[in-house]
Amino acid sequence: MSKLNGDILYLIFKELEDDKMTLISCLSVNKIWCEIIIPIFWNDPWKYLSKGREKLLLEVIISHLSDESRNNLSKYLIKSFKKPLFNYISFCKILNLIEIEKIIYISIDYNFLLDIFLLFKEEIFNLFINNKAKFTHLYMPYGFNYQIHLIPGAKESFSEIEFLNFNAGIDEKILIGLSQICKSIKKLDFFIQFFVKANNNDGIIRLIDSQKKLNQVYFELDYDNVDELFCKNLENSLIKHGKTIEYIKIVDQPITNILSYFENLKILEVIGINYNALWDKLATVSLPFLQLLNVKNVPINVLTSLIEKTKGYLNEIKIGYIDHDEIDNKRLIRAIYQNCPNLKYLKLLIKDSNIWELEKLLINCKYLNGLFIMTEDHIDWVELFKILTRSSPTSLFKFKFYFSVAPRPEFLKLFFDNWKGRHSMLLHTIPEGEYVTVDIDYCDMIEKYKAEGVIKVYHNSILGVYFEDFEWIRKKNSN
Repeated sequence: MSKLNGDILYLIFKELEDDKMTLISCLSVNKIWCEIIIPIFWNDPWKYLSKGREKLLLEVIISHLSDESRNNLSKYLIKSFKKPLFNYISFCKILNLIEIEKIIYISIDYNFLLDIFLLFKEEIFNLFINNKAKFTHLYMPYGFNYQIHLIPGAKESFSEIEFLNFNAGIDEKILIGLSQICKSIKKLDFFIQFFVKANNNDGIIRLIDSQKKLNQVYFELDYDNVDELFCKNLENSLIKHGKTIEYIKIVDQPITNILSYFENLKILEVIGINYNALWDKLATVSLPFLQLLNVKNVPINVLTSLIEKTKGYLNEIKIGYIDHDEIDNKRLIRAIYQNCPNLKYLKLLIKDSNIWELEKLLINCKYLNGLFIMTEDHIDWVELFKILTRSSPTSLFKFKFYFSVAPRPEFLKLFFDNWKGRHSMLLHTIPEGEYVTVDIDYCDMIEKYKAEGVIKVYHNSILGVYFEDFEWIRKKNSN
């Protein structure tokens, strides 16, 4: 029974792992609770690290070192260390070398910066990798050159890595060494910008080729500054995993038709950084099983073509603002309601002339749950609100409105009055700029309709900085 109770407590505390303060309050209840919560905290200690607490975390890490090492390092921190109550590091699954370097920089005396920084790194890297912890996630900083794959215990520590993140300038030998150890990476994030050695870096290719379960990829290549042949070889290496990759995020248009090989792709995120790119390769891609599409700065005609080639599985579409005319806007909306019957979340620009197309979308997309509407300077708010109350499916009650000209209070009042009797709405208004404000009368009116049950949650968020696009309750980066 005690074992069962422990398992149940673990599941409960695991659900609370993003609620830092609640977990801290539970630590002191009793020894059993403490022994269950500590491994949860130390699974990813970097995510709980708050500004100003870096030195404290470093001191806890140093307390795991041998007596000799602790004595050597303590003089630089003016601190004596006692052995910890737990072997905290053995619980660590997320090895974030970026954060480790950062806390060392912050904590040590700058008069000893270079030599002592290197000494700290060597001691602490060896400590983590020699501690028999089995890591699932590994983050490596820009220009990383410490040969972690040669540390005794590296094979055991890295053999179960599922996520790898690295940046430009990493030593090729490290990637080659990891390619021989890490065979089960599921998610790979890498960024190559202004990277001279990338043209000849065989390590990246070998690392990708050695994977057996690669499922998610986010890669960012500076195509203007990295050798074209290397880019092609890299993309061709990813193509070999075309059948297993279900998520891909790219920045700028690839050189090859790489996307056409991901026949089972479910999630596509595209961030266009070159405003002059035609994205012609994306326009010809067929992704029948696509479920989530998130794009920025991609031509609307390309997106319309892409959506038209899907087979009804799309349930989330997020399209950032990009300038386009009324005709393209109409075609896009039409492509969505004709090809996405299972759509649940949608973000897009609605031009005033196409409000009636929006109504057709609301009628056809019967499972819509959240709608994020961006508007331009002129929009017929009265007609828009009438359509939303008249034609929204019963599942839709989450709204965001992004605007440069706020709707007048009487227009919102009309919206709220007509919404009575429906599911209480979650509502965000997002003024375009810092100096665009909603009318002061909004506050009293909002409170009135909250009391009547028309509105459940309301936030006015400048530029949307407090919430994700499809998040209506929890703020960004909240714990």
